[in-house]
Amino acid sequence: MKPYLCVMGAGPGDPELVTIKGYKALQKADVILYDNLACKELLDLAADRCEKIYVGKKPYEDYTTQDTIHQLIKHYAFTRGNVLRLKGGDPFIFGRGFEEVIFARKQGIETEFIPGISSMQASGLCDIPLTHRGVSESVWAITGTKKDGSLSSDLQLAIKSKATVVIYMGMKKLMEIATAYITSGKGDMPAAVIQHASLSTQQHLSCKVKDLPHASFTAGLSNPAIIIIGNVVKVAEHARTSPLSIMNVFGYQ
Repeated sequence: MKPYLCVMGAGPGDPELVTIKGYKALQKADVILYDNLACKELLDLAADRCEKIYVGKKPYEDYTTQDTIHQLIKHYAFTRGNVLRLKGGDPFIFGRGFEEVIFARKQGIETEFIPGISSMQASGLCDIPLTHRGVSESVWAITGTKKDGSLSSDLQLAIKSKATVVIYMGMKKLMEIATAYITSGKGDMPAAVIQHASLSTQQHLSCKVKDLPHASFTAGLSNPAIIIIGNVVKVAEHARTSPLSIMNVFGYQ
């Protein structure tokens, strides 16, 4: 029996968005260590022999520490063999997936990575493209909560660009985000919040970035959610009303 770890992205929530490679990995696993945001329906694809262990982290509740997760990976890889680490979205986008890969390799455990669809890629389900010709040429993906609890300073750089800004784990920082844009003279920039992207419980709102705190509170939106800021938020609206003038509307040639 060879110790083995597969770090796999479960996607944004809808089980049908998992990759075919991920589907096969679920069926081969001896142990699955799964997160809070990983769709539980995917666990039904595992074999009867497979042991399923929850190691999630829910906001404001008790959670499994990263060190404990590392030790569980080591224990089950050497005692059961094929360990599947199932993480929501894509594990290499603010998912600490590579930390677990590094740990496993140091223990002499063979590793594999299976990408997943990140929650920001589900923005299209709300008619919000991340990029659009003549409107946005790039994307900034920013964490709303660093290890020390602060908002990433990269936001200040992103505000100066014409790029679409996507903020993960930022719902507790809405006031700081709005203030940063207002201070930079961009408080009227279009923004959106998408909660439970791709699930039947999906909700989203659109507003000006300066109104994010009030609008989100009024709508009752909270984690897990992503925040999207940029003119792409308004692309669908203008495409419906005046599809030939999108570039002119946003001031691009």
